[in-house]
Amino acid sequence: MTDNRDAQWFAKNLTDRTIRGIALETRALIRAGALPVGTKLPPIRDLAFVLGVSPATISEAWSELRRQKIISGRGRTGTWISGDRFIAKPHRLGSSGNYGEGILNLTAAVPDPRLLPPLAEAMAYGASAENLNSYERNRIVPELEHEVRKIWPYEPEAFLATNGGYNAVYTLVHALLPPGASVAIEDPTGMRLLDILEDRGVRIIPVQCDSEGPLPPALAAALKSKPVAFIFQPRLHSVTGQSVSRKRLEALAEVLRDSDTLIVEDDGTGDISAAARHSLGEHFPSRVIHILSFSKTHGPDLRLAVLSSTRAIVDQIQSYRSFSAGWTSRILQAATAWLLRDPGTQALVDQARAVYQNRRDNLVSALQFRGVPATHGSGLCAWVPVASEPFAMVTLAAHGIAVHPGAKFAILPTRYLRVATATLSDRYEQVADSITLAAGL
Repeated sequence: MTDNRDAQWFAKNLTDRTIRGIALETRALIRAGALPVGTKLPPIRDLAFVLGVSPATISEAWSELRRQKIISGRGRTGTWISGDRFIAKPHRLGSSGNYGEGILNLTAAVPDPRLLPPLAEAMAYGASAENLNSYERNRIVPELEHEVRKIWPYEPEAFLATNGGYNAVYTLVHALLPPGASVAIEDPTGMRLLDILEDRGVRIIPVQCDSEGPLPPALAAALKSKPVAFIFQPRLHSVTGQSVSRKRLEALAEVLRDSDTLIVEDDGTGDISAAARHSLGEHFPSRVIHILSFSKTHGPDLRLAVLSSTRAIVDQIQSYRSFSAGWTSRILQAATAWLLRDPGTQALVDQARAVYQNRRDNLVSALQFRGVPATHGSGLCAWVPVASEPFAMVTLAAHGIAVHPGAKFAILPTRYLRVATATLSDRYEQVADSITLAAGL
């Protein structure tokens, strides 16, 4: 600590006594150098008394600055200025390393470009989309809505095209969830989902899962905290490779029946999964938001996902989007509609699914043969148990293999590795040997 500022000092320098005003003006003082890094802040109760506001007001303002990583500490240790930069950064995704030549990078669970359908003909079609170059803020072009209705797992009131699955989640989180709200989410989950929620400053309530999906007792316990939303992957879990069974979905519906919690279903892997599409929208159409991304199956440069919900909720999400782009490219929407109609594209998606399944199966079988209890499933990666994540990461790095520790995907403690398998077309035995050594089981 290099300096202190007492409550009286803040009273002279803060004119707006609202939560937002206190946060903004304190941030401006830090930027101007009046509150240098290392400055200890006065106790919340002292500052609240002098400013004539409640301690909760100061606490909320500090929470906003803490979310931006510019103040640190709490409780008896005190709070101090820890940074003077205000750049939002996805902490979990941003902590990924840069790997040089000779490193087998198994960190990114992304589609193999060689298995994606060609886009030239679809893009040429998209360039003639109806109402092209209009500034009208359409939610979704009619032909894309027509195609997705054929495959949607329930009958929603309204659809909205977004710039990818994570863009859909980011937008709805900011449109519907206030900072400080509680959100229940399956654990583990996608690390970018956690980045989005942590950046928003919500309270994350982890819901433990097993091989069939979120555990109903764990969800029931989470609902006691009155979360604004429950986020889960209703079809294929992008991290563990397990699928939610129909029986489990019905059990979750029973738990959610007496709540008013929003239900966000993130189908981020789409038809990489062979499992049937299903949704809690059949039970709760007034509060389900269902998201289907086409990035993994049809191409990440399409930048396209579609969400569904009630008209009121879609209008609220679209209203937030009006602060930025306002709509998703009609060229990309029409191109995606063309791809969804094209039998050749569907055949390529089916072929890719089989290849991904084979690659995942090959690694998991090799691990099981060596005594590592990895679990068969589907998708673009494997979730591998280890005795110690730090030891496993160091050991694999020494063998020239990069993976992600399970901690990046969880709030609760983990002892797993997330190993991408989508591009692992060979070297299964070598990778399995290294992981077996690293697992220490």
